[in-house]
Amino acid sequence: MTVFPVVLAGGRGTRLWPLSRADKPKQFLPLQGDRSLFFDALQRHRGRPGIAEPWVICGQGDRFAVEDTFALAGISDAKVLLEPAGRNTAPAIAAAAKVAFDKDPEAVLLVLPSDHMVRPDDGYFASLDAALENARAGGLVTFGIEPTSPETGYGYIKASGSGPVRPVDRFIEKPAADVAEAMLAEGGYFWNAGFFAFSARTVLEELEVTAPDVVRAAVAAVDGAHQDGNALRLGEEAFMAAPEISIDYALLERTNKSMVAPLSCGWSDVGSWQAYWDSLEKDADGNAVRGKGLAIDSKDSLLISDQADVIALGLTDTAVIATPDAILVAPLHRAQDVKTVVSTLNHIQRSDLLEVSPTVNRPWGGYTSIMNGDRFQVKHLFVAPGKRLSLQKHHHRSEHWIVVRGTAEVTIDDAVITLSENQSTYIPLGAVHRLENPGKIQLEVIEVQTGSYLGEDDIIRLQDEYGRS
Repeated sequence: MTVFPVVLAGGRGTRLWPLSRADKPKQFLPLQGDRSLFFDALQRHRGRPGIAEPWVICGQGDRFAVEDTFALAGISDAKVLLEPAGRNTAPAIAAAAKVAFDKDPEAVLLVLPSDHMVRPDDGYFASLDAALENARAGGLVTFGIEPTSPETGYGYIKASGSGPVRPVDRFIEKPAADVAEAMLAEGGYFWNAGFFAFSARTVLEELEVTAPDVVRAAVAAVDGAHQDGNALRLGEEAFMAAPEISIDYALLERTNKSMVAPLSCGWSDVGSWQAYWDSLEKDADGNAVRGKGLAIDSKDSLLISDQADVIALGLTDTAVIATPDAILVAPLHRAQDVKTVVSTLNHIQRSDLLEVSPTVNRPWGGYTSIMNGDRFQVKHLFVAPGKRLSLQKHHHRSEHWIVVRGTAEVTIDDAVITLSENQSTYIPLGAVHRLENPGKIQLEVIEVQTGSYLGEDDIIRLQDEYGRS
């Protein structure tokens, strides 16, 4: 019997807008120093006896961020399951269970969100061991956090009995404030943490009863999958036939095998700017500052900026989140209402502010947009050691490249040149070209584009080692 940690990495994290965007959701952001929440989720159980290297379920758009994090974590034997599109957690978990069952009929899944902040302690690992033992015996275990306040942004679980794993009486949706206060006073309730332990066999068998359309689509998607490098690409037509439903609704609330394992360790789903502020160290006035921020005569506020200096004067209970293309200013106690901002931006068709962050990751590194104007655009490119861009050309723009760090190998039509720091080159309109980093340190280049059209879809890839040509 092997325990497979299955990390769900497909969330969009819209409640941390404008820092979190569709192309860089919160699980991949450095919210804890230089580490991402996804990095910590990968590392949390590595090296424990009987636990395999993690599996990750994500979409194609997040694949390279996942693989870059594997490299940072020193993980070389992980499995990636690629979803054609997000269908919520039940189809994704069912597909992972099918893959695990085919590999080992006695396999146990430890399903983990990639965007939660967890501070494991001895009690955490004791609860984990008890939950895995229960999962081996056929239980469907949800981890529950012992509540510290009457939160209205979490779902709750009512448990019966005592012990490290307890039967579930019922699940409660996000309650009103008075209901949450009453549950806290009564006791026996836990926040639903959204991570689980169960055997592959049990979850597939129970889904056959509670949500047969989910398991039917997931099994067909695995049977129709094909290998793409180190990733297993699930069959698109079959997977898209699955209903969009969570594992809670599809299974855990419909079965008599649901159990809860209480946890008392530090935990947050980082589901709002208020929750993130709660997790940070603060000054004597309760202010948390990340990046370029200065709080003057301010209290209990959150300042985040990675470029412009944000100076807060006389603020109380306020979040100021500054990115190069958007700034959010809101009372911290209304942090849950960021979803209203996202809905409004969708309604007025400002998807540019929701989908693409100023810094865009690519399998070779990425770029940050610095300035846009009429017929010109300036970008900061960063290329990892040993990586290269596709061999490409453009119909509508020319480019100037200036090396500011590292060494660049540049192909322009039939010529190949090497550029060092402070050297530059020009890419004429229509020229076939490529940028490569042959060195041992990150290559950084300032790119100036000029032309009649500067969109990313004016890239004709002739050769590409990342499958995009």
